[in-house]
Amino acid sequence: MSQHSKRIAPLESLPAGMPVLFGGDRMTFVSPALADAFRPGDRLVVVQDTGDLLHVPAAVGEAVEQATGAASGAFTALSGVPDAAITAFFEHFACRLEDDAVWSRFAAANAEDVEAARARGRSTTRLAVSEAMRRDMIAGLRVWRDSPAGRGRLLEQISHPGWSVELVSAPLGVVGFVFEGRPNVFADAAGVLRTGNAVVFRIGSDALGCARVLMAEAVDPALAAAGLPPGAMSLVDSAERSAGWALFADRRLALAVARGSGPAVAQLGAIARQTGVPVSLHGTGGAWMIADASADAARFGAVVYHSLDRKVCNTLNVCVIVRSRATELIPVFLDALEAAGRRRRGYRLHVLQGAEVFLPGPAWMAETVEVVRPEGVVAEPRADLITEADLAREWEWEETPEVSLAVVENLEGAIALFNRQAPRLVASLITGDPDALARFEAGVEAPFTGDGFTRWVDGQYALQRPELGLSNWEGGRLFARGGVLAGDGVFTVRTRMRQADAGLDRSGIGSPPGFPLGQPDT
Repeated sequence: MSQHSKRIAPLESLPAGMPVLFGGDRMTFVSPALADAFRPGDRLVVVQDTGDLLHVPAAVGEAVEQATGAASGAFTALSGVPDAAITAFFEHFACRLEDDAVWSRFAAANAEDVEAARARGRSTTRLAVSEAMRRDMIAGLRVWRDSPAGRGRLLEQISHPGWSVELVSAPLGVVGFVFEGRPNVFADAAGVLRTGNAVVFRIGSDALGCARVLMAEAVDPALAAAGLPPGAMSLVDSAERSAGWALFADRRLALAVARGSGPAVAQLGAIARQTGVPVSLHGTGGAWMIADASADAARFGAVVYHSLDRKVCNTLNVCVIVRSRATELIPVFLDALEAAGRRRRGYRLHVLQGAEVFLPGPAWMAETVEVVRPEGVVAEPRADLITEADLAREWEWEETPEVSLAVVENLEGAIALFNRQAPRLVASLITGDPDALARFEAGVEAPFTGDGFTRWVDGQYALQRPELGLSNWEGGRLFARGGVLAGDGVFTVRTRMRQADAGLDRSGIGSPPGFPLGQPDT
């Protein structure tokens, strides 16, 4: 057999201790637990970045195959569907959510999901639906209803004598979407249909029950009523985490979008990239706010308070104050934190070593407070000391605002600290100096910068476009797009030519008499 020939056989078993090559120059080994669990028909995903061996049971792979196959077929069919039908889908979807009977069944399923999640000690801050969420979902769908059609939009035209070239938008394909237990994201992600794409979801197990109801009661009826192909929005009906791995390893995806916790999102991104699928990732969240030497105290206190109304990715996570203003501004910060805690339920503070000298004292820090955790109310110290590396942690609080505090020498030190430790998502500078703000925005590695509260970073709130996700710069700056990925931003660019002069010839010789089409190019 030639050294270049290959022999391929199906993977039917994984013996314990079997070496598995990854990264081109490293090996990992099959664990006994993985060996025992693996069955013929199962799949193994090897993460080339880390050597993680991820087991996808055959039933999970089949669920992903069905959902992705349906979305892929629907994408092909969408090419023959008029834009008016896509517009009608968004209105039908919105009307289904406005129907009290539909919403009641959805809310009941959501309540069951919330109760089950609480019983498992899981966070439910983003899982529970509300009337406000209902209104936002409906409003978002009508934003897409009223948005211009995205297919065939002329982006640029270059004219030449006798011919022209046009750059036009075209559908991208099937978008794979993995997100945590946030039922409202269905309405956000539906926006990819505006540009002629299809979408396949994998939702976190905490929200799978209400997701099934939403598909049956709203999504599928809206697709049918508008005349869109079934499967244009498909749900992977599996609670298994491995469903996300299998979905992002599917080469039929044109784009993989992941929202959730940092390590899980990073792993999903690695799977998609090694498969050759482009990704849009939002992992670690948590906004940073810096107060410099010229910060107005009243403005600073107000924006701190208004950045802590609830816990999402753009909530204030780390506050940095320059040393020359620490004595004055830290009490303002604590007052704002106290006020935010009164409208929620207390607060917790994590203090970078060295900043504690500006606080009321060790006894104040050690005072016991009640903190709401997923498992219930627990007693913890009001404040504790942390190292610089701890500033990178996003505090996932339930009802008790939780923030880190750091003191630095100057603005340049604050920028450097952000670039070292922040998730590179949201950075806000409270300053009275326009030059300082310009230096800050030039130097800080963040896609979202501002001079006020941090909670503005939201596609629907800021740009009036429901977002698929926010992308941070943990893995580097984004190529040719901003940090907000919205449905109408999911497209490819097609280059097309329009020829008016049939005698065009690149040789420069021209056409012979009686043969206006010119000679073939040999």
